[in-house]
Amino acid sequence: MTLFVTCLCTFLFTSVVFAQGDKANRPSPPAKASGKIGAANITIDYSSPSVKGRKIWGELVPYGKAWRAGANEATIFETSAPIKVEGKDLPAGKYSLFAIPGENEWTIIFNSETGQWGVKKGGDANLDRAKDVLAVKVKPKKSAAANEKLAYTVDKNGFSLKWENVEVPVAVK
Repeated sequence: MTLFVTCLCTFLFTSVVFAQGDKANRPSPPAKASGKIGAANITIDYSSPSVKGRKIWGELVPYGKAWRAGANEATIFETSAPIKVEGKDLPAGKYSLFAIPGENEWTIIFNSETGQWGVKKGGDANLDRAKDVLAVKVKPKKSAAANEKLAYTVDKNGFSLKWENVEVPVAVK
């Protein structure tokens, strides 16, 4: 009987651990956007939160503070070849993508540290600014349609972040 109970407890514990590891079951599931811009293959790996009736910009995601540009782990931006982002050079590589949203201007940050959880204890972005590779300024605009889930798109002109009623295009060549 003791062996049975031990095996049952081990099975239940293992099931819970593996279930927590399944990122697809998270409230903000993983998503990916990819495309080709010139010679570069671009991939953006992120977790996609939903609006769920909340005011996003200026409240859930405060203006003027660094944000992980998604949920859960820091968003990852990868380019297979050197590119120009808003006219500035970004070498081929893998970067954490952060943003500092503003009502009229955003800062998009490409940081060399990858693999970290997106926020520190206390809620600040897990961003070491000493490891910034590139930061560019972009202008947000009202999106053509409401976007319940955060989504990135990659096309021949660059990439865009779309969520709630905002679209943030970033030019890439």
